[in-house]
Amino acid sequence: MPARSGDDSPGLTEAMIVEQFHRTDFALPQVVLQPSDNRALVNLPVFFELAWPEAGFEPQEVDTTVLVGREVRIRPTLQDATYIFGDGSSHGPTSSLGGPYPDGDVTHTYTAASTVNPSIEVTYGGEVSVDGADWTVIPARVTIAGPAVPLEVLTSRNRLYDS
Repeated sequence: MPARSGDDSPGLTEAMIVEQFHRTDFALPQVVLQPSDNRALVNLPVFFELAWPEAGFEPQEVDTTVLVGREVRIRPTLQDATYIFGDGSSHGPTSSLGGPYPDGDVTHTYTAASTVNPSIEVTYGGEVSVDGADWTVIPARVTIAGPAVPLEVLTSRNRLYDS
């Protein structure tokens, strides 16, 4: 973008916008599990959901700054998510946000008792608006890994009792 008429400051460049995009304080993706007590049973599905914390900029929230005298608004977009189950397997990349039982579409069934640390990794794209102009796509991507959540996978035993 060239400098404004009569303005001696350098023009806003795509490189400046991409650099500012990479400086965005992106929200860390959070994994929400169901069952919700961080305990699951072998051979029963665990439902996964992508959630956003209050901190950082999640998809569609706008980060506004000023670069070389121009108002630059950056709006992150969700490109995809990869659900990492903690047992060596994963799901994605996908556009699904998952969800709770019974309709969530991201599930995983653990086959052995263990403690695992599932997490979610997201790839952000972005859009930019300069001085209130229309939104345009930023030619860059950022991949952010969210924190792992401990999950204890347990076995259960059935017992018959004589009354």
